[in-house]
Amino acid sequence: MNIDNFDLNLLRAFDALMRERNVSRAGQRLSLSQPAMSSALNRLRELLDDPVMVRTSRGMQPTPKALAMEKPIRLALHSVNGALQPEPDFTPETSTALFRVMATDYLQFLLLPRLMRHLQQAAPLLQVEVESLTRSLPETALEEGDLDFALGLFDDIPKRLASQYLLRDELVMLVSAENPDFGDSITREQFLSARHMWVSGGQRHSIIDQELNSRQLSRRVVLTTPNVLMAPIIVANTDCVVVTPRAVARQYIRYLPLKMLDLPFRIEPFELHAIWHPLRAETAAHRWFRQVLENVCREVREIVA
Repeated sequence: MNIDNFDLNLLRAFDALMRERNVSRAGQRLSLSQPAMSSALNRLRELLDDPVMVRTSRGMQPTPKALAMEKPIRLALHSVNGALQPEPDFTPETSTALFRVMATDYLQFLLLPRLMRHLQQAAPLLQVEVESLTRSLPETALEEGDLDFALGLFDDIPKRLASQYLLRDELVMLVSAENPDFGDSITREQFLSARHMWVSGGQRHSIIDQELNSRQLSRRVVLTTPNVLMAPIIVANTDCVVVTPRAVARQYIRYLPLKMLDLPFRIEPFELHAIWHPLRAETAAHRWFRQVLENVCREVREIVA
């Protein structure tokens, strides 16, 4: 179909129908009468050669073709609407904007002190709300504006989302300095037989266990916790060991009776990213905050290198 032959007003009707799943409510959203909305639906059906919406026992439901068109059309409408609106002024020194961020506690530990120190100087009235990253990718929250950024280790970032590299770190092992079973290094056999903690964080799978599985090996996990920052404290007071990012280990060995050991096998460093939805990205405030994240991470990269 050629767009030259398509009434672009019907795209707004399509978006309203997909949001409401109801002809009357879609008409109310667009300030159209029910007959006018029904007429728009009929024109969509004719032009698309598809029923678009089908009546079922659960009410009106979109067809597979309509579902495939939903997000691209919504993104296009949002882009057009944004292009027609003057961009509001953004002055960091006086802005009271609120940014909502989801991050692993590891990244909160590394970034938040430096981020808040920067904002204290550059944007003292700006607000940041942080919550812990869950195992489910928060794509819907990013798309709908309930969340501005998610920061963490992501196995696969959908092409629908934008991303920015933050930093790279590697895994090491922490053991109690008072544990007589470990010297200044650890063998593979010691590693496999040790009493391990697994810090799950926002991950579905452990990098270590995936690597061990590929070698047809397994370790003994006696405690699983979501909190990377509690793990070193537990290790310092028990015979447990934990695999943790080097940046975390470096901080804790300063204050607790701990030893940091290299792993007895090679694990590739891992990368952390910020992700966001393109629908929310093209504002001066959003671009400014992304640059602040980059500046903060540049400082951190010098530490973890």
